[in-house]
Amino acid sequence: MSLPSIYQHKFAEKLTILNERGKGVLVRLYNIKKTCSDPRSKPPFFTEKAMEPCIKYINKKFPNVDIRSSTQHLGPAHKEKADIFRALTAYYQTFVDVLEFRDHVYELLNTIDASQCYFDIHLNYDFTKNYLDLIVTYASVILLVCRIDDRKALIGLYNCTYEMIHGTSDSSFPRLGQMILEYENPLRKLMEEFGPHAKAVSNALLSLHFLFARRNHSADQWRSDQLFSLISNPAGMLAPANSDTMACEYLSLELLERWIVIGFLLCH
Repeated sequence: MSLPSIYQHKFAEKLTILNERGKGVLVRLYNIKKTCSDPRSKPPFFTEKAMEPCIKYINKKFPNVDIRSSTQHLGPAHKEKADIFRALTAYYQTFVDVLEFRDHVYELLNTIDASQCYFDIHLNYDFTKNYLDLIVTYASVILLVCRIDDRKALIGLYNCTYEMIHGTSDSSFPRLGQMILEYENPLRKLMEEFGPHAKAVSNALLSLHFLFARRNHSADQWRSDQLFSLISNPAGMLAPANSDTMACEYLSLELLERWIVIGFLLCH
């Protein structure tokens, strides 16, 4: 791929921005999961007896909940619609941000594939690192969404109260509801999504081979190779070390393992 094309598409900038965006979404999703996992901190109407039939009905019918023909089941929600709407807005917007994040990741990965970018951690360190980081971040976001047990109730109940107040469904709800259904089996869906990107991801991961193998040597092996010795080559002590792969040495083993496990899981 030519340099002008790289600059034109601004891949480096987009990878950096999306990685930061993904980390922020991950934090908010984690907070939702933590909040909803504890009866003491979850929204109070989720623990009210009167709301149980309403929430069960939404979970069963999600995302096709018709508030006009379901007044019997949604009556408790109608009485508290203003409070529910206000309490669930932040939760709902986080799921909308997941949808937007997914759209941007799709677009960038497809553009990178169409541009036939080549990934090698030793040749283009920052580009390859950010690419692998984005894949791990994206997979983590999707998997964490699927670990939130109340996701359908949160989204469905918010949309019901939104429609009760505004007379129409939220514009993001149809696509958001479809996304939640698509990831009922998240690993299968993620593997389908990454099928077209398998070559690029595999090239990036395979470039880690020698780096990862060297990192997994024992301390005894490092000693025998004189890696810990400052005087193993006295003649070269005054000459500064020169390496094109120095940046790779700062990558943690944990990060390398995360790239490899999730990357090959999606593209095996």
